[in-house]
Amino acid sequence: MFHVTPLAEALSLAIDHFSNFSAKKVRVELSQALGCYLCGPVSFEEFVPDFNRSTVDGYAVRAEDIRGCSESNPGLLRLIGSVEMGNHSDLRIDSMTAVMVPTGAEVPDGADAVVMIEYAEKFNEDEIAILKPVAPGSNMVFRGDDGKAGEILLDKGHRLRPGDIGSLAALGVTEVEIFKPLKLGILSTGDELVRPSEKPARGQIRDVNTPLLEAFSRQMGFEPVVHNFIQDQETLLDAALSQLCESSDCVLVSGGTSVGVRDNLARVIEKHGQILIHGLAVKPGKPTVIADIGGKPIIGLPGNPVAAYFMTRMLVKPLLMKLINTESEEISVPAKMAAAYSSNQGREEFVLVHLEDGMVSPIPSKSGLITNVSRANGFIRIPRDSEGLAKSDEVRVIYL
Repeated sequence: MFHVTPLAEALSLAIDHFSNFSAKKVRVELSQALGCYLCGPVSFEEFVPDFNRSTVDGYAVRAEDIRGCSESNPGLLRLIGSVEMGNHSDLRIDSMTAVMVPTGAEVPDGADAVVMIEYAEKFNEDEIAILKPVAPGSNMVFRGDDGKAGEILLDKGHRLRPGDIGSLAALGVTEVEIFKPLKLGILSTGDELVRPSEKPARGQIRDVNTPLLEAFSRQMGFEPVVHNFIQDQETLLDAALSQLCESSDCVLVSGGTSVGVRDNLARVIEKHGQILIHGLAVKPGKPTVIADIGGKPIIGLPGNPVAAYFMTRMLVKPLLMKLINTESEEISVPAKMAAAYSSNQGREEFVLVHLEDGMVSPIPSKSGLITNVSRANGFIRIPRDSEGLAKSDEVRVIYL
C-alpha cells in the first residue's frame, strides 16, 4: 500500500525539488522558433512603425480645416502634392492644404487625419473638395503605435506563436534565444500490449499510452524520445529506463506503478534514484509516481489511458513548464450541472463532461475508456472533500 498526497501538494513538492534543473539554451533563426519558449524578454529597440502611416488611400489633412463640411458644403483644400509608397516625403501640411497618400505610406508632418478617397473630389490639379469631416487620428497609425523603444513585447518563458514571429520580424529580430526543447522519454509497459497496427488477441489491448504521450510531448513543444513498449519484466524495465535516462531530460513511464507483483517501477527506480511521492489523492491517477534519477524527473503514470491523460495534463505539464520558467494555463468557463454527480470523498476527481448552452453533462465512464476523452469537450474538478455535485450546482469547466 502507499500513502496518497494531494495533487497540489505533490506538484509543489516536485517543482521545489527540481528547482535547480537547468534547461539548455540555444539561439535559433526566427524561422525555426515557432512553438519554442523564450529564454528572456524581448523589448522594442526602436519605434514601430517609425513614422505616421496611412491606413487608407486618401488625403492627409488637418481635421480642423474640414470641420462641418458636407456634400452640400464641401471643404476646399489646396492639393500640394502626393507621397510615394516606401519613400519619405518632405511635404508638410499647413492650413487648408492636403497631400494624397496611398495605403501604408508615410503621412506628412502637420497632418493629423486622412480622408478616404471616396469622400473627396478633385476640382483640378491643385484643389480638392472634402465631402465628409474626420476626427483627429482617423485612418492613421501613429509613430510607435505598434511599440515604443524600451517597451517589453514578449516575456521570458513565452511560447512563440505565428503572430509573435511576425511581431519579431517587425522589430528586425532575425534570431532568438530559446530554451532547447526538452527531450521527453516515453515508455509503456504491460504484458497485454500490442502495437496499434496489430489486431489484439483475447486478453490483449493496443498500446494507447505511447502515441498519447508522444502527442502530448509535441503539443507542449518538446521532443519525444520513444522507446518500444516492453513486457512487465524488471530486467527489461531496468534496461529501458537506464537508456531513456541517458537520452532524455525527463522520462514518463506508463504502467507498473501500483503495488502488485508485476508492478516493477518503484523497485527499479530505487536502484538508481529516489522516489519523492508514490500515490496521489486523485481519481483517476492514484498510483502515480514522482521520482528523481540523476536530477531528472521520472514520472510513473498509471497504465489506465484516461488516468495517464489527466496526470500528464495536470501534473507533468505544469511541472515541465516550471522547469523552463513559464506557466501552464488552463482555460475554464462557468457553467451549471445538468444532472447530479456522486464522487468519492477523499480524492480529487476529474470528470469528463460535455458542455452545451452553459449546462454540464458528465460523460458516463468506466476505467480506461480513452475514447470518452474524444466524446468530451471539457472536464471538471471535484474537490477531495466533496461527496459530489447536485443538479444546477455551479462549476468551472476546463476546456479540452
